[in-house]
Amino acid sequence: MNKTRIIALEGIDGGGKSLQKSLLLKRLRAAGHTVRELSFPNYEGFFGRQIGDMLSGRATPADQVDSRSMCLWFALDRWKAFQNYHDGESDFLVLNRYTLSNAVYQSVREIDRASGDNWPWVKALEHGELGLPQPDLYVLFDLDPAAAQQNVDKKGEREYIEAGQRDVYESQRDLLVKARARYLEIAAHEPNFAVISCAKEGRMDLPEKIAERVWAALTARGLVR
Repeated sequence: MNKTRIIALEGIDGGGKSLQKSLLLKRLRAAGHTVRELSFPNYEGFFGRQIGDMLSGRATPADQVDSRSMCLWFALDRWKAFQNYHDGESDFLVLNRYTLSNAVYQSVREIDRASGDNWPWVKALEHGELGLPQPDLYVLFDLDPAAAQQNVDKKGEREYIEAGQRDVYESQRDLLVKARARYLEIAAHEPNFAVISCAKEGRMDLPEKIAERVWAALTARGLVR
């Protein structure tokens, strides 16, 4: 993408990405920018429905599918979504989860113990072979896993699972701890990352304070003024 700026929101489950996405969209539009959004997986699409079935356990449970096979489902879901987007349709494209989620969550499950670092492979798959655009900035919301799990358990009904239930990944012991560590490990070696602290002393900060940190990160990189 040469005309559209892509902002990808990332982080462990329960980190408040959906709320921060809404706040960012509102502020970008208030600043006079045109904005579109995409959330992944897209549970209304073919590939997203299969992912939902695996995450809910209605099909072969996701935690029993090998890393690269599972990565393909998530990658194809994004590839399909981008068939309908053309560079320059909007000033900004805000994504709720992207390629990074694929690399993280398909590397920290029990079945992934021997798979090693799959971040280079996932980037080669999604950005190389499938031609998905690289984001201008990954915004990584960092939160203590214990607080995040409490937020997960408060979630209402989702497209693929009933209210109050955990999906296959959310039910895995210590998955959020491992995922957070993996996110931070990757972020430490990538130039287009902004790590946003979401809590102090174990308590979530006000959403507005977190949103200000996000805007400051975009400003620091010259994406907004």
